[in-house]
Amino acid sequence: MWLRIQRLNQQRFVLTAKVCVHQLHTSSTEPASSSYNGLYPGHIHTTPIQKALLAVGSGVAALRDPYRHDMVAVLGEATGHFALINLRDRMKNDPEGYTILTERPRIRLSTIDVAKMASLPEGSFGREYVRFLEDNHVTPDSRADVKFVDDEELAYVMLRYREVHDLMHTLLGMPTNMLGEVAVKWFEAAQTGLPMCAFGAALGPLRLNASRLQTLVTSLGPWALRNGLRARFVLNIFYERRWEQSLEDLRQELNIEPPPVILSAAKKMST
Repeated sequence: MWLRIQRLNQQRFVLTAKVCVHQLHTSSTEPASSSYNGLYPGHIHTTPIQKALLAVGSGVAALRDPYRHDMVAVLGEATGHFALINLRDRMKNDPEGYTILTERPRIRLSTIDVAKMASLPEGSFGREYVRFLEDNHVTPDSRADVKFVDDEELAYVMLRYREVHDLMHTLLGMPTNMLGEVAVKWFEAAQTGLPMCAFGAALGPLRLNASRLQTLVTSLGPWALRNGLRARFVLNIFYERRWEQSLEDLRQELNIEPPPVILSAAKKMST
C-alpha cells in the first residue's frame, strides 16, 4: 500500500513538473512586446522550486525523446547556473574568450555568409562546417534562445555554447545521429561541466544498439573524453575568424585528435 502511494506521489510530481515546463515554455513563445521586465529579451524569471520542476519535467521529456531540443535547452538552463559561472570566468581570463564576451558574436544565417564559406577551399574549417550543415540537414537558426538563466552575461555564455555546438560536431567529425551526438556530449561534458551534458553522456548510450554501444565504449567514448579533458577550452575560440583556417590546423591548435572512427551522416532516428 505504501509503495503504491509513493509511486502515485512520484507520478504526480513528474506530472506537475511537465505542466510547469509546458506553461513556462509556451508562455515564452508568445510575441514579445517592445518593453519587457526581464534581464534580457525573452527572459522568464523562475524561483528555485520552479527551476527544479523545470529540470525534472524537461529531463523526463528529453529522456523519452533526445531530439526534443527545446526540452534539452530547458534542462541546460535549469541546471547549469554554477557551471555557467565557471565557463564565464574561464572566458574572462582568456584574451580571445574575453573578446567574445565583449563583442557578443552570433552564429546565425543572418550573421554568416554561407555561400562564401561554401566556396572556400576543401578542408577549410568554414567549408567543412557548411558540408556538415548540408549532410545532416541542420541549420544554425535551429538553436533556441535562452529564457531561464537569471543573469544576462551567463545567458550569453549558454547561448554561445548552443551556437558553437554544431562547430563541435565539425571539429570532432561527428554526424547528428545518436552515436555522434553521444560522442559529442562526452566531449562537451569533459569540457564544460554542464549537468545537461553529463545527463546526455550518461543516458544517451541507453538508446544505442549493441554494435554502436560497443563502438562508443571501446573507441569513440575514450577518445571523446580524452580530448575533452586535454583540448583548449572551446568557448575561447572566435570561430567566426577561423573559417579560412584548415580544419586540420585548427584541430592541432586546439589539441584535438581526428576521430578514430569515421561515421557517415544518417537519419537522425537511426541508433
